[in-house]
Amino acid sequence: MANLLVIYYSAFGHVFQMAQAVADGASQSGAHQVRIVRISEMIAAQNRVIQQDKESPRAGNENLASAATLSKQFRLTDRYSKYEATQALQQDIPIATNDDLRWADGILWGFPTYYGTMPAQVKLFLEMAGELCIEGALEGKPTGIFNSTASIHTGHEAAILTAMVPLFHFGMIFVGLPYSENPEYLTADAIGCSPYGASTLAGPDSSLSPDPRELLMAARLGERVADVAAALQLFQAR
Repeated sequence: MANLLVIYYSAFGHVFQMAQAVADGASQSGAHQVRIVRISEMIAAQNRVIQQDKESPRAGNENLASAATLSKQFRLTDRYSKYEATQALQQDIPIATNDDLRWADGILWGFPTYYGTMPAQVKLFLEMAGELCIEGALEGKPTGIFNSTASIHTGHEAAILTAMVPLFHFGMIFVGLPYSENPEYLTADAIGCSPYGASTLAGPDSSLSPDPRELLMAARLGERVADVAAALQLFQAR
């Protein structure tokens, strides 16, 4: 039996839903123990990107009309309300610690895409886990990544690729989503997921919900990391 950790940060709930699908996939065989934990939000409100959505656009007179248009397009006020509701839904999910990472035989990371990479909350968590890098505590553990992004062109693949770098520094073994097992992403439809990992398109205003195909592939990623973790356990026990 392998211990699988699903660790995520979610602002609007898309990654939270993906995390649940990943956990379902990891536990599908019934032979593994799965733990879901979340990376905490920034304590200081002024350090939260979403806080900007609550406020009116700040711009000079010449840019005010453009700023107002963008605010309407991205439904900034609605986004803040959704953010608050999503945080309330996740209150029962334990906050992630370094001991969770030590416990795990396989780890699946989830986060939204910010500028083609992971958000500051996740980056800070990894930086604070430096002792695990020194100890080599995560070396040889399989890992996979799932994420969300606004649209098909806003960086879901780039965010996974850039997130691989710190995980390699920890000595982890990366697991992706191969073509042969995931024909759903071989499509012209606007859905997430790729050979690099599972992803969902949230929409520019965060109004979309994960597509069933995205959730299916997220579950497959969880199952695949679990299978690799179990196989490595058997190999190491020889």
